Amino acid sequence: MTADFASINLTHHFLIAMPGLEDEAFAKSVVYVCEHSERGALGLVINKPSDLSMEGLFEKVDLPLHREDLMHAPVLHGGPVHTERGFVLHDAMLADPSDDECALEAEALRHVSDKASIYASTLSIPGGLEMTTSKDVLEALSMGAGPKRVLISLGYSAWGEGQLESELAENSWLTVSADAAVIFDTPVDQRYDRAMRLLGLEPWMLSSEVGHS
Repeated sequence: MTADFASINLTHHFLIAMPGLEDEAFAKSVVYVCEHSERGALGLVINKPSDLSMEGLFEKVDLPLHREDLMHAPVLHGGPVHTERGFVLHDAMLADPSDDECALEAEALRHVSDKASIYASTLSIPGGLEMTTSKDVLEALSMGAGPKRVLISLGYSAWGEGQLESELAENSWLTVSADAAVIFDTPVDQRYDRAMRLLGLEPWMLSSEVGHS
């Protein structure tokens, strides 16, 4: 039976690159899909570290980093689009509706989710995660606060209308529901294998001729 890729929604899923996918940005990558609709898809590669640590990134934006747990974590290459911009993937940080200071931000975000993030520019993702692009999340981390689990990338991955569906039809990607433990609790160099195991697979089992839907 042929899968109807046009009807699927891969929000809060992993895309796992097949061996035949040789694009430099995506070879042996795991992409966390933040948003997928008929207009296209947006995601972050979660297993390609840059040479920059989070401590180094904060120095570049003139902020101290008072989170010892994040100091030496790598900043990732999230994808080939807007590689000069930072994207922060983190646990949901929901606004308190009784907090007047959050009221305007909450109202501005109602179109994204029934529950609004405390940060100014945030995409709320079904599955309990958020992706923030505003500097306020960095400022919170700088002060030793902010979300407990954090991944920061430079750049993101994007697909236009029908593009991801075409790549799925070409067997470029495996797909599986995302597990936040792979993103936040697994060493970067083990995330590809761990994501594969969510499907009951090991990398050696794959060939470029086999796909999954």
